[in-house]
Amino acid sequence: MKKPSSSTLAKLMVWLIIFISFTFLFYFPYSSHTYAQNPLRTRQKLQTQSHFPQIRSTQNKTELQHIVFGIAASAKLWEHRKNYIKVWWRPNEMRGFVWLDKPVKNDDNSLPPLKISSNTSKFLHTNTKGHRSAIRISRIVSETVRLGMENVRWIVMGDDDTVFVADNLVRVLEKYDHNHYCYIGSSSETHLQNIYFSYNMAYGGGGFAISYPLAKALEKMQDSCIQRYPDLYGSDDRIQACMTELGVPLTKDIGFHQYDVYGNLFGLLAAHPVAPLVSLHHLDLVEPIFPNVNQIQALQRLKVPIKFDSAALMQQSICYVKSKKWTISVSWGYTVMIFRGIFPAREIEIPSRTFLSWYRKADSDAFVFNTRPVNRNPCRRPFVYMLSNAIYNPSANHTASEYVQYQTPPHQRCRWKIQRVEVYKKPDPYLWDKPPRRNCCRVLSMKKKGTIAIDVGVCREGETIALH
Repeated sequence: MKKPSSSTLAKLMVWLIIFISFTFLFYFPYSSHTYAQNPLRTRQKLQTQSHFPQIRSTQNKTELQHIVFGIAASAKLWEHRKNYIKVWWRPNEMRGFVWLDKPVKNDDNSLPPLKISSNTSKFLHTNTKGHRSAIRISRIVSETVRLGMENVRWIVMGDDDTVFVADNLVRVLEKYDHNHYCYIGSSSETHLQNIYFSYNMAYGGGGFAISYPLAKALEKMQDSCIQRYPDLYGSDDRIQACMTELGVPLTKDIGFHQYDVYGNLFGLLAAHPVAPLVSLHHLDLVEPIFPNVNQIQALQRLKVPIKFDSAALMQQSICYVKSKKWTISVSWGYTVMIFRGIFPAREIEIPSRTFLSWYRKADSDAFVFNTRPVNRNPCRRPFVYMLSNAIYNPSANHTASEYVQYQTPPHQRCRWKIQRVEVYKKPDPYLWDKPPRRNCCRVLSMKKKGTIAIDVGVCREGETIALH
């Protein structure tokens, strides 16, 4: 075979260089221009398609005025249940409506405006245990959207016996981008309830939040969706069924409390999880959260710490008195417990079973979280102090709260001299802007006879919740 001459090879090399140069000049400006115009286009497209709730930017924060409440109520229970709404509703600051089945008399300006739900007789209902009113209640979101209100970011649902801590609700919602589809709430505390209904459902009594774009999408399809589920029990499972058809999962927040329990909520509230307390429900079915008063009076007392430091409400701190071998638990704004003996924090943070399951015959495994039994030895139980008052000192920028011993009969047999606890704390409205962590507590003094003083605040560098 004849080899190509050197002149032929030179010509081929020249043409190859020209071809490569031409390709480079043609392609590179186009690709560079496209990249310069939108270097994050691919990443943004992926983020837009994600079904996870988007974290909001730090600018233009969500405020109370951006939320519209839909409160489910009945004319039959209105005279009693409206007192729960009065506890937390702020006239002229909040927007929302109470949705009723029938007209009732309302001349109280401290309550939200009343609305009558539209007729739902056209919808099929086949569940023999559930009430037809559940269809009406499930449509509150859609009926609220049809009112055409402006500057709405969230619709929040709750019952007439649900009490919201409004500022903490805002703290939770402002973490998410309201422009995306978000469905936020929590499950039941009782395992069997979640099995019968769904672990993926936001329970309506505990309250749940739906971003406004999602609420508008729900409004377009909800009536047809409801017709596909005539056998469901309640309103919240109908909402969740439609959310499933929209492809939107539940974002769980443990500050919403359904409280599917009976008895005394003390054990749950004294060991509240490290999250903002957003709501309380089923208050007609449990004992008042403070002793020797009715439920409304007890909730009114809670308004004092809410006013001074709502972010810290019910947040548990744990510390020790080495010389006395005491373990102290402070649930700020609610209670202080002093235990004889040294107990690890991982034990004290578990709620004590002062309450019963929604299914009364169920055992201690009925709950969706760990619990611990109440000690049978009365002198091994904690000495309990309940909030009696709180004040704010603006010059020092701290709160002083007083907790007085709640003397149960068994403790009368136990020697004990502490009757009063003073707790000092600097308010921290930005507590939940940081990753969740318990505050620390430190015993200040026991100089006053029968009184112990405690400081609660951000843990110092290297400080741990342990006896050293």
